[in-house]
Amino acid sequence: MHFDFVRIWSDMSVLSKGIAICLLFMAIASIGVIVERVIAFAKNGSASKAFAVAARPLLEKWEVEKLVVEAKKYKGSPLAGLFERMASKYQEGVKSPGNMTPVELARNEAARHSEAVGAELRRGMSVLASVGSVAPFVGLLGTVVGIIAAFASIGNAGSAGMSAVMSGISEALFETAFGLMVAIPAVLFYNYLSTRVASIELALSRSVGELLDEMENNHGRDAGHRIEKAA
Repeated sequence: MHFDFVRIWSDMSVLSKGIAICLLFMAIASIGVIVERVIAFAKNGSASKAFAVAARPLLEKWEVEKLVVEAKKYKGSPLAGLFERMASKYQEGVKSPGNMTPVELARNEAARHSEAVGAELRRGMSVLASVGSVAPFVGLLGTVVGIIAAFASIGNAGSAGMSAVMSGISEALFETAFGLMVAIPAVLFYNYLSTRVASIELALSRSVGELLDEMENNHGRDAGHRIEKAA
């Protein structure tokens, strides 16, 4: 099977070329999102692993202030961002007691920030979803336009051989093939990235739960230290 893309492009109408260019832009946008998200997930994962190693001894000694300082060093880590906000809110509750316990404040802060983290992890993925659902229809539109143009040219000529008809239809069907070539990778990578996001969110949820358990266990000790300092 051989395709002469130069000839197909030269024989396309202006509208068909516009549709093909639209599909090309969709393909470029999809590739950009895929590359950016894969790199971002790799960087986030390595930063979170490094932070987890650094935070473990601080949690064992329950040095909350040092944990906040350490978390600020890992800007690219969703885990560090969550821990920094939770620990900061916990410290505020210990230093300035109110109607809510420090643990409740930290839990509410975790819930709010988790939504922001989820939105950041999914950044750009709506582009893949849109391309995956729309590109086949854009390609089909190009095919319909191409077939209409082919039959219109046959009607204007008054008669045409089978080769001319088949040539025009093959050029039109190229648009549908192009649309599927753009849509299929977009759908596959959208599903892959969605799975990655779900696994990251699950790991973050477990880590947040473990930190909240530590806060529950150490809340009484922190309150006692505060009372001793006040005395």
